[in-house]
Amino acid sequence: MTKAAPRLAVKGLRHLYAERPVIEDLTFTLRAGRAIALVGPNGAGKTTVLKCIVGSAEPAAGEILLDGVPIDERAELVRRHVASLLDDLDFFPDLTVAEHLDLLARAHGNAEPEDLVDTVLHDVGMLGAAEQLPGSLSSGQRRRLALATALVRPRKLLVLDEPEARLDSAGVAWLAEMLIAEKKTGTSILFASHDAALVDAVADETVTLTPLA
Repeated sequence: MTKAAPRLAVKGLRHLYAERPVIEDLTFTLRAGRAIALVGPNGAGKTTVLKCIVGSAEPAAGEILLDGVPIDERAELVRRHVASLLDDLDFFPDLTVAEHLDLLARAHGNAEPEDLVDTVLHDVGMLGAAEQLPGSLSSGQRRRLALATALVRPRKLLVLDEPEARLDSAGVAWLAEMLIAEKKTGTSILFASHDAALVDAVADETVTLTPLA
């Protein structure tokens, strides 16, 4: 019986910035329903690794496979199965919280976008803010909305850069519960974090990065 390919396989990843190596020979695998945390100091390349995986940065060498297939951000496979939150989002100022999520859900082909939006708003604790405009939200609420934009997308792999940013301790505890629930559905999670409690609660293993000399 052939062993299934891991959900994500990173093999010999190398990335250059201004001709200087930032990531060198990075290799790890992530299986379905598991989570890996990228940890290390600022400047170690955690965000760069995530950007290489979602296709917004070009590796100098190495291979990145999703379910055994090379990742190409233009491919339907990636659009259908990879959801990410790497940077702060610029929300449309005239669309409400619910309208933002409805737009994304429809764009990704969900057959019942209104039901999905209601479910996600409940899950991220934002039902009471559904009709608010982004400019009226607190920084913590905006972060929850940003996370919600990933959760209205179909996904097998969730890629998050410091998802705990601007959340208070209660918010980080909520985030940990949400990510653990994601794993139970079979979603794989790759995230970068500086929050030891979040890493301990969610990650099945860690990959430690250090700045290259």
